[in-house]
Amino acid sequence: MLLPITLTLAAACALINMWLGFRCTRIRIASQVMHGDGGSAMLARRMRAHANFIEYVPVTLILFGLVELAVGASIWLWGAALVLVLARIGHGFGMDADKPTVWRAGGALLTWAVMVGMAVTALAIAYGATREVPAPPAMAMIR
Repeated sequence: MLLPITLTLAAACALINMWLGFRCTRIRIASQVMHGDGGSAMLARRMRAHANFIEYVPVTLILFGLVELAVGASIWLWGAALVLVLARIGHGFGMDADKPTVWRAGGALLTWAVMVGMAVTALAIAYGATREVPAPPAMAMIR
């Protein structure tokens, strides 16, 4: 079964991950820092933005995939995916500042909202459904 929303979101997140890593690499090369942050406050912030992405996005991607597999593609799922992508880009830019910014806070809050929303949706599908979710075609052949 194709999962167009999850596949699109995963591709976008892979590109954001590469962008966040590249931002660190540019500072590493310019400062000749091989390991750690080399005392660079900007590199430390960018490394943290990259690490934060890795801390939150994978489990959210898993939730997207499982929800889409259970209920199919929908406009609200597309919207949630778009919000997550924009939130992670905003957070990445917001982490460059040495003080709190609306980009950092907004990115974090929207990421949390999407993650919690997807978790609640997954639980509602798992325990609130009164009908049986049909098996994917490949699994139906096994029955």
